[in-house]
Amino acid sequence: MATIKLAPQLEISRIVLGIWRLMDWNMSDQELLTYLKQSIDAGVTTFDHADIYGDYECEAAFGKALQLDPSLRSQMQLITKCGIKLKSAKFPERQVKYYDYSKDYIINQVEQSLANLKTDYVDVLLLHRPSPFFNPMEVASAFEDLKTSGKVNHLGVSNFTPIQFESLQSYINEPLVTNQIEISPAQLEHFDNGNLDHLIEKRISPMAWSPLAGGSLLNPQDEKSKRIHDALKKVANQIGESDLSKVIYAWLLMHPSHIIPVIGTGKINRLKTAVSALDTQLNLEQWFEIYVASLGENIP
Repeated sequence: MATIKLAPQLEISRIVLGIWRLMDWNMSDQELLTYLKQSIDAGVTTFDHADIYGDYECEAAFGKALQLDPSLRSQMQLITKCGIKLKSAKFPERQVKYYDYSKDYIINQVEQSLANLKTDYVDVLLLHRPSPFFNPMEVASAFEDLKTSGKVNHLGVSNFTPIQFESLQSYINEPLVTNQIEISPAQLEHFDNGNLDHLIEKRISPMAWSPLAGGSLLNPQDEKSKRIHDALKKVANQIGESDLSKVIYAWLLMHPSHIIPVIGTGKINRLKTAVSALDTQLNLEQWFEIYVASLGENIP
């Protein structure tokens, strides 16, 4: 499968497997290992984590499976995130959900992620969400230590605006490699707020979380979703495609910002469907058919 270069020394798969719902997949360690091998065989070699996923359990479950065949690590790229402190029974002292980007916390969370994932390094560390209390000097110092020690190869962000991205970048010696943001035919925010234009300017490929809008475009329940669903069906019929999810992925992949969809599925057939979207072509009018359906009105 095609890869995409995020940095001179980093290429990831064009489709990324998201591990957010791993605990819902109800896989044994061996079943998960088999699924990871199937994913890699299908060309999906990049796996997206966060310390908080599955109430802090997904990374460890992934690591237990990887430990059954440690040689698999050399065939994959691991991305993880930090910065969010959840209210959880695991941390009864916490009274409120909040964000922490202090140097000590970032380093400690990376150490915990490495232990959970059974690896010596992660390919990319993302800051999970922008914070109203954010000291970029602390982040820069943490990344410098983690980079020097070989524990984190690259740094990126998630859900940042262009100004938040550039503010942090001004303190970091190396280029931030991506911004993971919500993009789907139902979520056009980043087409309008300058984020995709900013990433195109910087030659940075965004990662797209929730590309199927949580499944709402496949099983529409509201007026907007029904409009988009109808447009997807129309385009699917025009190109002779029966799977609407493939049309959605093709719509994302077509964009000149080189969007990288993060697919959160525990089903290999669904993952292969996403991969096959790389060979699914829409024309520009069909792309706008879907876009306009989301807007609910003609473009100016």
